[in-house]
Amino acid sequence: MVESMILNIVLALLVFSILVVSHEFGHFLLAKKNGIGVVEFSVGMGPRIISGVKGGTRYSLKAIPFGGSCQMVGEDDEDESEDSFNSKSPLARFAVVAGGPIFNFLLALVLSIVVLSLAGVNEPRVYYVSEEYGAAKAGLEEGDLIKAIDGHKITLGRDIELYFLNHPMDGSPLTITYERDGETFTTELDPTYESYMTGFSYYATEEPAEITSLVEGLDMEKNGAKVGDTITAIDGIPIASGTALQTYFEEHPLSKDKAVTITCERDGESFNLTVTPAYYKSNTLGMEAVGYRNKNAGALSVIRSSFSEVRYWMSYTLTSLKMLVTGKVGVDDLSGPVGIVNMVGEVVEQSKPDGILYVFLNLMNFSILLSVNLGVLNLLPLPALDGGRLVFILIEIIRGKPVPREKEGMVHTIGIVLLMALMVFVLFNDVLKIVR
Repeated sequence: MVESMILNIVLALLVFSILVVSHEFGHFLLAKKNGIGVVEFSVGMGPRIISGVKGGTRYSLKAIPFGGSCQMVGEDDEDESEDSFNSKSPLARFAVVAGGPIFNFLLALVLSIVVLSLAGVNEPRVYYVSEEYGAAKAGLEEGDLIKAIDGHKITLGRDIELYFLNHPMDGSPLTITYERDGETFTTELDPTYESYMTGFSYYATEEPAEITSLVEGLDMEKNGAKVGDTITAIDGIPIASGTALQTYFEEHPLSKDKAVTITCERDGESFNLTVTPAYYKSNTLGMEAVGYRNKNAGALSVIRSSFSEVRYWMSYTLTSLKMLVTGKVGVDDLSGPVGIVNMVGEVVEQSKPDGILYVFLNLMNFSILLSVNLGVLNLLPLPALDGGRLVFILIEIIRGKPVPREKEGMVHTIGIVLLMALMVFVLFNDVLKIVR
């Protein structure tokens, strides 16, 4: 347990440090390119372990393996010397400030190329169609490549999920554009699905049909069923496995007019439950196309899809921010360093059964998400962030003169205080989630 926690912390520090150093390296390269002096470029925080000066810049490796920094001449003071940040043109300063987020996006692109080369391209290709649902009725088949939904371009399989995150299904017909055998077709899909449910979930495997969850308020839960109970028969017909249970429901559709007797087993004892199916209405496509991976994609396809991956995570981050602002998700869903350590642990534990390659790939995928997040968040037009500094530079370009340094500094100071308060809140929230 302790060894696992230490490993999670080390991996989280490594991932986060790579992201931050990449961000600072972007500032560093653009500063050097524009003739701005860099006092120190460091990897880590705290006291220096190794340090040396070259070309007027001190390069340091510091004791705490967390993050990094790029300290430029005159960045936070009134220095107007020839190689100072403030002495350069607005466009040069704009490029330097934007360099950090841009390098986060470039890092995400490189990592995407690595992941897609090994794991395959996430094409929006249909790999399963349920006969009872709208997709089959609309004529969609396995192997079809989804090109658009209601005119919205679909490039990756996960774009389908993202589209419905922004445009929840309300039962209205969907216009699906797809490709089959090199030809493009358009069809109308009705996502409405009506059925009856018993109020429990299970896995359709060859293992015994064990109840994995219950719907509160429906007969199964009200009559005493519990998660972990095993279903052994329905209306006297033996049920040997989850697959057999699935077959039973396919051959004996539920209806509101007929109650069923479900035989369960718990701790070696059998008991019967009488269940009246409940009416159920939902909106669903009735097909799977989100998780498809083409492992035979060529190099150009991998590179092209890597750009799409970065674009996807940008859109996902902005969608998450919009949901946070509109109250669709709460502040409890925010995570800081402690939460990231916990998530890294979950990624590692969930990937272990599949081998070290999948641990590596999933950590890389998580790093892509974090890198894009860091880039997008830093571009937000808020004080103390790169985006806030870019706003002041744009104001300077429009006005023809800079905002007084002391006023800009005051705004950024307030921003830093608020940012620190948010970080403390998120840290406290992360700890609370672990304690719970």
